[in-house]
Amino acid sequence: MLKSLFAAAIVSAALIQPALSQTVLKAGHGTQTGHPTHLALVRFAELVDEKTGGEIKVEIYPDRQLGEEREMVEGLQFGSLDMTVVSTGPLLAFAPELAVVDLPFLFENSEHVYRVLDGEIGQDLLSSFESRGIHGLAWWENGWRHLTAKKSVSQPDELNGMKLRTMQNPVHIAAFTELGAAPIPMVWGEVFTSLGQGVIDAQENPITIIYTNSLWEVQSHLMLTGHVYGPHVALFSKMSWDGLSPEQQAVLSEAAVEATTYQRERSAELESENLAKLEENGMTIVEVDTSPFRDALRDFAAGQQNISAEMLNNIAAQATE
Repeated sequence: MLKSLFAAAIVSAALIQPALSQTVLKAGHGTQTGHPTHLALVRFAELVDEKTGGEIKVEIYPDRQLGEEREMVEGLQFGSLDMTVVSTGPLLAFAPELAVVDLPFLFENSEHVYRVLDGEIGQDLLSSFESRGIHGLAWWENGWRHLTAKKSVSQPDELNGMKLRTMQNPVHIAAFTELGAAPIPMVWGEVFTSLGQGVIDAQENPITIIYTNSLWEVQSHLMLTGHVYGPHVALFSKMSWDGLSPEQQAVLSEAAVEATTYQRERSAELESENLAKLEENGMTIVEVDTSPFRDALRDFAAGQQNISAEMLNNIAAQATE
């Protein structure tokens, strides 16, 4: 009897041991499960599991389950959250250097974006988080931001006085103020209801965000302005990162690179699909000549803080490489 119990205990301990040695990482984000960022996090978790033989497990919490974006970034600093992927909306409060990527009409196209963010400039910007208790992991994609409203907008003066929701991002707020709108910074969780109740008239976001949040129910027109490229930034708690071995850090970095490629591919696919679905759901799609908007914001960058003229020149120089 005792021998049987002893043998059972040994078997039980052998089964329990892998679970005890497994590292579980919590990753939160603010998008819904149909967004390419969630799909990429799922892929990232699969890659990490494969590459570590199950030693590291990534648990994913979508759709603001762990708080709004700023709260999740703060969680990285406190060590209560291991990883998050967020828009640049709240990040200027943590790394003001990122203001440059929020400038309107900064990038010519997605290829220009990737050259910059995957190159020295992008890596330097990610490194700026280190002194703030955060490890910058990768640049993912939220997408090109477009305007939605309850009417067509094709000229800057048609924005005059329009109550337009923006992220809590000083560059975005200043840009729309310059165009004559009345920007209202608001956390994402309040936007749909505020549009429906008329608290705000308009908002701006990438196509996939517009579709996955059913904004056709509260907005009739989508203007393809592409006024800002919106990255998603994959970030890690420095406390959690420093607690990993160099080999584990290398695996996570490698998985992040692979997930980045996957995420951008899915983003492009879903943007095209979701634009068609928005039209099917009754949204009027408006092609916009952005020249008047570009002209109105031509000198905008010069008046903004934390933006290096040298970096702007370097970004511009990579447009045609």
